[in-house]
Amino acid sequence: MERQRIKKILVPLDGSKNSSRGLDKAIYLARQCGATITGLCVIPLYSIKLGNPGRILTPLRNETAKQAKKFMAEAKRAAAQRGIVFNEKLLYGNGAWEIVEFATSKKFDLIVIGSRGLNPIKQAFLGSVTNAVVHRSKTPVLVVK
Repeated sequence: MERQRIKKILVPLDGSKNSSRGLDKAIYLARQCGATITGLCVIPLYSIKLGNPGRILTPLRNETAKQAKKFMAEAKRAAAQRGIVFNEKLLYGNGAWEIVEFATSKKFDLIVIGSRGLNPIKQAFLGSVTNAVVHRSKTPVLVVK
């Protein structure tokens, strides 16, 4: 049986400590395998039924994107300091679905994801996005606590 080499690692990032730990583990693995890392931030699409949603959501979406660019820049710096190529991608949509689809369409070898993100409601074992990625992805997933 032929051994698959890890060349492309996807790391979902949301600015949380757990996603940073996932990035650290991905950087370690990338150094061992000579792989590149792509940091992916999925900005949720909110819907508000009352009033004019455009007026409310545009500033929220802009602020979220601004924060995402900030922690992606920090992630890129951390990877570069260890000699790892880091690409960044921002998407809008449903977190787990976008992560799985992106990993599949871009043929990543591994997804390294933190066990929980920024969601204030913590589940007993895994965060809801992580749980969904683990169960839906055909790409191997490494969950980092």
